[in-house]
Amino acid sequence: MNNVKNMFRIKDLENISGIKAHTIRIWEKRYNVLQPIRTHTNIRLYSLSNLQKLLNITMLHDYGYKISKIATLPEDKILEMVLGIISNINVKNHAINAFKMATMNFDQELFSNTYNRLQEEKSFNEIFHHVFIPLMEEFGLLWHTDIISTTHKHFISCLIIKKILINIEKVENNKPIHTDRVFVLSLPIQEIHELGLLFLHYEIVSKGYKVIYLGQNLPIENLKDLKKYFNSIVFLSYFTIQPERNAVDEYIKEMSDQLLGEGSEVWLIDRMTEHIDLNEITTDIKVFNSISALIKNV
Repeated sequence: MNNVKNMFRIKDLENISGIKAHTIRIWEKRYNVLQPIRTHTNIRLYSLSNLQKLLNITMLHDYGYKISKIATLPEDKILEMVLGIISNINVKNHAINAFKMATMNFDQELFSNTYNRLQEEKSFNEIFHHVFIPLMEEFGLLWHTDIISTTHKHFISCLIIKKILINIEKVENNKPIHTDRVFVLSLPIQEIHELGLLFLHYEIVSKGYKVIYLGQNLPIENLKDLKKYFNSIVFLSYFTIQPERNAVDEYIKEMSDQLLGEGSEVWLIDRMTEHIDLNEITTDIKVFNSISALIKNV
Protein backbone atom coordinates (compact mmCIF):
# COMPACT_ATOMS: atom_id res chain seq x y z
CA MET A 1 0.00 0.00 0.00
CA ASN A 2 2.97 2.32 0.30
CA ASN A 3 3.69 2.28 -3.44
CA VAL A 4 2.13 4.84 -5.73
CA LYS A 5 -0.66 3.22 -7.69
CA ASN A 6 -0.46 3.90 -11.44
CA MET A 7 -3.00 1.48 -12.92
CA PHE A 8 -6.71 1.56 -12.08
CA ARG A 9 -9.77 -0.56 -12.71
CA ILE A 10 -12.97 1.04 -13.90
CA LYS A 11 -14.43 0.80 -10.39
CA ASP A 12 -11.49 2.85 -9.12
CA LEU A 13 -12.23 5.53 -11.72
CA GLU A 14 -15.89 5.54 -10.66
CA ASN A 15 -14.97 5.97 -6.98
CA ILE A 16 -12.47 8.76 -7.61
CA SER A 17 -14.36 10.73 -10.29
CA GLY A 18 -17.95 10.14 -9.19
CA ILE A 19 -18.85 9.09 -12.75
CA LYS A 20 -20.64 5.73 -12.91
CA ALA A 21 -18.71 2.87 -14.51
CA HIS A 22 -21.57 2.38 -17.00
CA THR A 23 -21.23 6.02 -18.12
CA ILE A 24 -17.44 5.72 -18.39
CA ARG A 25 -17.88 2.70 -20.67
CA ILE A 26 -20.31 4.63 -22.87
CA TRP A 27 -17.97 7.63 -23.11
CA GLU A 28 -15.10 5.30 -23.92
CA LYS A 29 -16.97 3.31 -26.59
CA ARG A 30 -18.93 6.15 -28.20
CA TYR A 31 -16.44 9.01 -27.95
CA ASN A 32 -13.08 7.26 -27.46
CA VAL A 33 -12.19 9.63 -24.59
CA LEU A 34 -10.12 6.99 -22.75
CA GLN A 35 -7.80 4.28 -24.01
CA PRO A 36 -7.49 1.49 -21.44
CA ILE A 37 -5.37 -1.57 -21.87
CA ARG A 38 -6.92 -4.99 -21.39
CA THR A 39 -5.59 -7.93 -19.45
CA HIS A 40 -5.59 -11.44 -20.88
CA THR A 41 -8.90 -11.90 -19.02
CA ASN A 42 -10.30 -8.80 -20.80
CA ILE A 43 -10.34 -6.56 -17.71
CA ARG A 44 -9.91 -2.85 -18.45
CA LEU A 45 -6.95 -1.16 -16.80
CA TYR A 46 -6.52 2.62 -16.90
CA SER A 47 -3.31 4.59 -16.52
CA LEU A 48 -2.80 7.62 -14.27
CA SER A 49 -3.04 9.82 -17.38
CA ASN A 50 -6.43 8.24 -18.15
CA LEU A 51 -7.57 9.12 -14.64
CA GLN A 52 -6.26 12.66 -14.99
CA LYS A 53 -8.11 13.08 -18.29
CA LEU A 54 -11.34 11.69 -16.81
CA LEU A 55 -11.16 14.14 -13.89
CA ASN A 56 -10.66 16.99 -16.36
CA ILE A 57 -13.57 15.81 -18.50
CA THR A 58 -15.73 15.46 -15.39
CA MET A 59 -15.05 19.05 -14.42
CA LEU A 60 -15.96 20.35 -17.88
CA HIS A 61 -19.06 18.13 -17.96
CA ASP A 62 -20.13 19.44 -14.54
CA TYR A 63 -19.84 22.96 -15.94
CA GLY A 64 -22.29 22.18 -18.74
CA TYR A 65 -20.04 21.12 -21.62
CA LYS A 66 -21.48 18.19 -23.59
CA ILE A 67 -19.36 15.06 -23.73
CA SER A 68 -19.73 15.02 -27.53
CA LYS A 69 -18.05 18.44 -27.64
CA ILE A 70 -15.36 17.59 -25.08
CA ALA A 71 -14.43 14.46 -27.05
CA THR A 72 -13.48 16.56 -30.09
CA LEU A 73 -10.99 18.69 -28.13
CA PRO A 74 -7.26 17.94 -27.92
CA GLU A 75 -6.00 17.18 -24.42
CA ASP A 76 -4.07 20.44 -24.12
CA LYS A 77 -7.26 22.38 -24.89
CA ILE A 78 -9.19 20.38 -22.28
CA LEU A 79 -6.51 21.19 -19.71
CA GLU A 80 -6.57 24.88 -20.70
CA MET A 81 -10.35 25.03 -20.21
CA VAL A 82 -10.10 23.26 -16.84
CA LEU A 83 -7.47 25.70 -15.63
CA GLY A 84 -9.75 28.53 -16.73
CA ILE A 85 -12.54 27.09 -14.62
CA ILE A 86 -10.23 26.64 -11.65
CA SER A 87 -9.14 30.27 -11.95
CA ASN A 88 -12.76 31.29 -11.28
CA ILE A 89 -13.54 28.49 -8.89
CA ASN A 90 -16.27 29.19 -6.36
CA VAL A 91 -18.12 25.92 -5.92
CA LYS A 92 -17.19 23.28 -3.36
CA ASN A 93 -17.42 20.25 -5.65
CA HIS A 94 -15.18 21.76 -8.29
CA ALA A 95 -12.59 22.75 -5.68
CA ILE A 96 -12.60 19.20 -4.37
CA ASN A 97 -12.12 17.91 -7.91
CA ALA A 98 -9.17 20.25 -8.40
CA PHE A 99 -7.61 19.09 -5.11
CA LYS A 100 -8.11 15.48 -6.24
CA MET A 101 -6.22 16.20 -9.44
CA ALA A 102 -3.46 17.92 -7.47
CA THR A 103 -3.16 14.92 -5.16
CA MET A 104 -3.16 12.23 -7.86
CA ASN A 105 -0.39 14.09 -9.69
CA PHE A 106 1.50 15.31 -6.60
CA ASP A 107 0.96 18.81 -8.00
CA GLN A 108 1.65 21.31 -5.20
CA GLU A 109 1.23 24.26 -7.57
CA LEU A 110 -2.32 23.23 -8.49
CA PHE A 111 -3.14 22.75 -4.80
CA SER A 112 -1.81 26.22 -3.96
CA ASN A 113 -3.56 27.93 -6.88
CA THR A 114 -6.89 26.30 -6.04
CA TYR A 115 -6.54 27.15 -2.35
CA ASN A 116 -5.57 30.77 -3.06
CA ARG A 117 -8.58 31.29 -5.31
CA LEU A 118 -10.91 29.75 -2.75
CA GLN A 119 -9.41 32.06 -0.14
CA GLU A 120 -10.47 35.09 -2.18
CA GLU A 121 -14.12 34.20 -1.46
CA LYS A 122 -14.12 32.06 1.68
CA SER A 123 -12.65 32.21 5.16
CA PHE A 124 -10.20 29.51 6.22
CA ASN A 125 -12.89 28.13 8.51
CA GLU A 126 -15.28 27.75 5.55
CA ILE A 127 -12.61 26.17 3.35
CA PHE A 128 -11.77 23.62 6.03
CA HIS A 129 -15.37 22.66 6.85
CA HIS A 130 -16.83 22.78 3.34
CA VAL A 131 -13.88 21.53 1.29
CA PHE A 132 -11.06 19.94 3.30
CA ILE A 133 -13.24 17.80 5.61
CA PRO A 134 -15.26 16.16 2.77
CA LEU A 135 -12.07 15.84 0.71
CA MET A 136 -10.22 13.99 3.48
CA GLU A 137 -13.24 11.82 4.25
CA GLU A 138 -13.36 10.78 0.59
CA PHE A 139 -9.62 10.14 0.46
CA GLY A 140 -9.90 8.08 3.63
CA LEU A 141 -12.42 5.78 1.94
CA LEU A 142 -10.30 5.58 -1.22
CA TRP A 143 -7.23 4.72 0.84
CA HIS A 144 -9.00 2.00 2.80
CA THR A 145 -10.09 0.38 -0.48
CA ASP A 146 -6.50 0.64 -1.83
CA ILE A 147 -7.52 2.98 -4.67
CA ILE A 148 -5.07 5.67 -3.60
CA SER A 149 -1.75 5.12 -1.88
CA THR A 150 -0.45 6.13 1.52
CA THR A 151 1.84 8.49 -0.36
CA HIS A 152 -1.12 10.37 -1.82
CA LYS A 153 -2.82 10.60 1.56
CA HIS A 154 0.31 11.96 3.25
CA PHE A 155 0.88 14.44 0.43
CA ILE A 156 -2.54 16.10 0.75
CA SER A 157 -2.53 15.88 4.57
CA CYS A 158 0.80 17.67 4.83
CA LEU A 159 -0.33 20.45 2.49
CA ILE A 160 -3.50 21.00 4.55
CA ILE A 161 -1.51 20.94 7.80
CA LYS A 162 0.73 23.71 6.43
CA LYS A 163 -2.35 25.88 5.87
CA ILE A 164 -3.66 25.16 9.38
CA LEU A 165 -0.31 26.12 10.94
CA ILE A 166 -0.22 29.40 9.01
CA ASN A 167 -3.70 30.29 10.25
CA ILE A 168 -2.92 29.25 13.84
CA GLU A 169 0.01 31.65 13.83
CA LYS A 170 -2.27 34.46 12.66
CA VAL A 171 -4.88 34.00 15.39
CA GLU A 172 -2.31 33.39 18.13
CA ASN A 173 -1.22 36.99 17.77
CA ASN A 174 -4.45 37.90 19.57
CA LYS A 175 -4.44 37.82 23.37
CA PRO A 176 -6.98 35.34 24.89
CA ILE A 177 -10.19 37.04 26.01
CA HIS A 178 -11.55 34.11 28.04
CA THR A 179 -9.83 33.03 31.26
CA ASP A 180 -12.41 30.61 32.69
CA ARG A 181 -10.64 27.56 31.25
CA VAL A 182 -7.53 26.45 29.38
CA PHE A 183 -7.52 23.83 26.61
CA VAL A 184 -4.75 21.22 26.55
CA LEU A 185 -4.58 19.33 23.25
CA SER A 186 -2.72 16.04 22.82
CA LEU A 187 -2.88 12.63 21.14
CA PRO A 188 -2.60 9.16 22.68
CA ILE A 189 0.57 7.11 22.29
CA GLN A 190 0.89 5.80 18.68
CA GLU A 191 -1.92 8.03 17.42
CA ILE A 192 -0.44 9.66 14.30
CA HIS A 193 -3.45 11.50 12.86
CA GLU A 194 -2.82 15.09 13.91
CA LEU A 195 -4.69 17.10 11.26
CA GLY A 196 -8.03 17.29 13.11
CA LEU A 197 -6.41 18.21 16.43
CA LEU A 198 -4.46 21.01 14.76
CA PHE A 199 -7.64 22.44 13.27
CA LEU A 200 -9.30 22.37 16.70
CA HIS A 201 -6.28 24.31 17.97
CA TYR A 202 -7.07 26.96 15.35
CA GLU A 203 -10.80 27.00 16.13
CA ILE A 204 -10.39 27.25 19.90
CA VAL A 205 -7.78 30.01 19.74
CA SER A 206 -10.06 31.85 17.29
CA LYS A 207 -12.75 31.83 19.98
CA GLY A 208 -10.42 33.61 22.40
CA TYR A 209 -9.16 30.78 24.60
CA LYS A 210 -5.64 29.84 25.62
CA VAL A 211 -4.52 26.58 24.02
CA ILE A 212 -1.55 24.48 25.10
CA TYR A 213 -0.74 22.21 22.18
CA LEU A 214 1.30 19.14 23.10
CA GLY A 215 0.87 17.01 19.96
CA GLN A 216 1.67 13.34 19.61
CA ASN A 217 2.85 10.58 21.96
CA LEU A 218 2.27 12.16 25.36
CA PRO A 219 1.49 9.72 28.19
CA ILE A 220 -1.47 10.56 30.44
CA GLU A 221 0.83 10.72 33.48
CA ASN A 222 2.64 13.66 31.83
CA LEU A 223 -0.60 15.49 31.10
CA LYS A 224 -1.45 15.70 34.78
CA ASP A 225 1.59 17.99 35.26
CA LEU A 226 -0.49 20.78 33.72
CA LYS A 227 -2.76 20.76 36.78
CA LYS A 228 0.10 22.29 38.78
CA TYR A 229 -0.10 25.40 36.63
CA PHE A 230 -3.74 25.82 35.60
CA ASN A 231 -7.21 25.37 37.00
CA SER A 232 -10.26 24.35 34.95
CA ILE A 233 -8.43 22.53 32.20
CA VAL A 234 -10.16 20.90 29.23
CA PHE A 235 -7.99 17.94 28.17
CA LEU A 236 -8.91 17.38 24.52
CA SER A 237 -7.80 14.35 22.49
CA TYR A 238 -8.44 12.77 19.09
CA PHE A 239 -9.01 8.99 18.98
CA THR A 240 -8.64 8.02 15.30
CA ILE A 241 -6.76 4.72 15.54
CA GLN A 242 -5.65 4.73 19.20
CA PRO A 243 -6.41 3.51 21.77
CA GLU A 244 -7.55 0.24 20.20
CA ARG A 245 -11.20 -0.66 20.66
CA ASN A 246 -10.60 -3.26 23.37
CA ALA A 247 -8.48 -0.78 25.33
CA VAL A 248 -10.63 2.35 25.02
CA ASP A 249 -12.54 2.01 28.28
CA GLU A 250 -9.39 1.26 30.26
CA TYR A 251 -7.70 4.30 28.71
CA ILE A 252 -10.70 6.50 29.60
CA LYS A 253 -10.57 5.24 33.19
CA GLU A 254 -6.90 6.19 33.41
CA MET A 255 -7.66 9.66 32.05
CA SER A 256 -10.47 10.02 34.56
CA ASP A 257 -8.30 8.92 37.50
CA GLN A 258 -5.34 11.14 36.65
CA LEU A 259 -6.83 14.22 34.99
CA LEU A 260 -10.27 14.96 36.40
CA GLY A 261 -11.10 16.98 39.49
CA GLU A 262 -10.66 20.66 40.38
CA GLY A 263 -12.95 21.73 37.55
CA SER A 264 -11.14 19.85 34.78
CA GLU A 265 -12.87 18.00 31.94
CA VAL A 266 -11.91 15.48 29.27
CA TRP A 267 -13.21 16.00 25.71
CA LEU A 268 -12.84 13.22 23.14
CA ILE A 269 -13.56 12.97 19.42
CA ASP A 270 -13.24 10.71 16.36
CA ARG A 271 -13.59 7.11 15.28
CA MET A 272 -12.44 5.09 18.29
CA THR A 273 -14.79 6.97 20.63
CA GLU A 274 -17.59 4.82 19.15
CA HIS A 275 -16.28 2.00 21.35
CA ILE A 276 -16.58 3.91 24.62
CA ASP A 277 -19.12 2.50 27.06
CA LEU A 278 -21.08 5.71 27.62
CA ASN A 279 -22.81 4.21 30.64
CA GLU A 280 -19.49 4.10 32.46
CA ILE A 281 -18.31 7.69 31.95
CA THR A 282 -19.00 10.68 34.19
CA THR A 283 -20.47 14.03 33.19
CA ASP A 284 -17.05 15.67 33.08
CA ILE A 285 -16.08 13.43 30.14
CA LYS A 286 -17.66 14.61 26.91
CA VAL A 287 -17.67 12.64 23.64
CA PHE A 288 -18.30 14.40 20.31
CA ASN A 289 -19.15 12.94 16.92
CA SER A 290 -17.89 15.85 14.83
CA ILE A 291 -15.67 18.93 14.89
CA SER A 292 -18.74 21.15 14.51
CA ALA A 293 -20.44 19.58 17.52
CA LEU A 294 -17.32 20.06 19.63
CA ILE A 295 -16.81 23.69 18.63
CA LYS A 296 -20.40 24.52 19.63
CA ASN A 297 -19.41 23.58 23.20
CA VAL A 298 -16.34 25.84 23.32
